[in-house]
Parts: sequence; structure tokens; C-alpha cells
Amino acid sequence: MKNNIAELRKKIKITQQKLADKVNVTRQTIISLEFGRYNPSLELAHKITKALKQKHIEDVFDLKTIEM
Repeated sequence: MKNNIAELRKKIKITQQKLADKVNVTRQTIISLEFGRYNPSLELAHKITKALKQKHIEDVFDLKTIEM
């Protein structure tokens, strides 16, 4: 799934590690998310959205790219 995590994270000036700590995952998980190698659970997507100071999950994740 495509996402804007890296861009939004850089915009608010937090590191991958800081974001990982805020949402209680490893830095490797954030890296995998940023490269689109891992699709988050709905709970994790919500936590990331809030940590990146966005209102809607769709502001961070491109839900149109989800494969069924």
C-alpha cells in the first residue's frame, strides 16, 4: 500500500525511531511501511495517523492501492 509516512514524518521533523516509539513498533516496521513492503493493521494505521498529526487515515495511506 502506498503511503505518505516519510514525507509527513519529515514535515514534522521526527525520526523513524521517534515515530516507531510513539506507535510502539520497531524502526524496521516503520522502514517497511515507508517502502510499502508491509501493510499495517487498522489499529497501527490509526496510531500512525495520529502520531503524524493527520485527521484521516486517507491523509497518510492510499487506500486505493490495497490488493484484495
